[in-house]
Amino acid sequence: MTMIKPSRSVTRLQAAVLLLLLLVAAASWLQPCDAASGFCASKCGVRCGRASARARGACIRSCGLCCEECNCVPTGAHGGINECPCYRDMLTAGPRKRPKCP
Repeated sequence: MTMIKPSRSVTRLQAAVLLLLLLVAAASWLQPCDAASGFCASKCGVRCGRASARARGACIRSCGLCCEECNCVPTGAHGGINECPCYRDMLTAGPRKRPKCP
């Protein structure tokens, strides 16, 4: 019985399809991990609107995490923290215990 070797183009095509499937699987797995849902993205965009361009990414990330946990974000760019007690009371880990949410 003689075995037929697959051509190089077939193995390259299989590798390309496998890579594409892995990328799609990775993207779908990462989607639920994204803290910036529609509600949170819009609220955190306003909340972090006055942050410098350099600090805006960190502000949006931490605000998104707090929003996902608390389901609320205080109105305005600063202050109003008492509107959302959960958001207000979240603290960082470690000995210094600073406010986690911007």
